[in-house]
Amino acid sequence: MDTEHRLRIYAVKTTNRAERSVADNIEKAVRDVDNDIRVMSVIAPDELKGYVLVETDEPLARVQELMEHVPSARIVLPGATSLEEVGHYLIPKPAVSGIDEGTIIELIAGPFKGEKAVVKRVDASKEEITVELYESVLPIPITVRGDHVRIIDRGEDDK
Repeated sequence: MDTEHRLRIYAVKTTNRAERSVADNIEKAVRDVDNDIRVMSVIAPDELKGYVLVETDEPLARVQELMEHVPSARIVLPGATSLEEVGHYLIPKPAVSGIDEGTIIELIAGPFKGEKAVVKRVDASKEEITVELYESVLPIPITVRGDHVRIIDRGEDDK
């Protein structure tokens, strides 16, 4: 088919924090028996807040027509983007990326949830970090998964 090499990727603006549900609702809308709009893939990258990417061979007007039936989908940005522009969203980033020794974090899961700590060691291969709690009388190192923390402050550069 000639349309295969005319695939386009459109960015769909969503309601805040509704990216995943919009992606799911697009998939449901595409499966609807009354729908004949083709969508090859839908991606909701964590780093791209407020947007979902839709890959299709349909023109912009047809994608806009589909989004009218998708809750929390706001608008389809005019103009398609290319795979080269969005390809970096397809490569998963390690959970510890951007976390270095001296970074101040907050634990967002586990028994110490809500506690603030300073990063003492980063193990990128295991995607774990070793931290020491601020409020602790004795500095006891605790190892946690990289996706169980939220960065508060990057720390000082002079350390």
